[in-house]
Amino acid sequence: MRRRLRLRCFSCVGALLLIPMVAFAVSGWTDHALVVELTPTIHGRFLLELKVTKNPSGCKNKKTFYQDYGVPGSEQMFHALLEAVASEKRVRVYVTGKCDINGYSEISSVAIIP
Repeated sequence: MRRRLRLRCFSCVGALLLIPMVAFAVSGWTDHALVVELTPTIHGRFLLELKVTKNPSGCKNKKTFYQDYGVPGSEQMFHALLEAVASEKRVRVYVTGKCDINGYSEISSVAIIP
């Protein structure tokens, strides 16, 4: 009887530990904003800072985003962002809900307002 109770308690505690990760891992579009900074890095990814007011991901850093170079479409996203910087156009990004260790949001799409 006590063993079953311990297993149930352990299962409940384990489930409660996972809830915060799931609750904050939300995907969706940010609002449209100007690009503050676009940074190619030697670390296999580019970083992006936007003046957003809405970031549905729940990641710690609300204004910094990233994408790895090896992901299909990352080059096209980078070029779209570069065009937005050059033309001072506003963009929005689709966040996947994945946060890196620095609290940056991973992106999977970029949209530019003409």
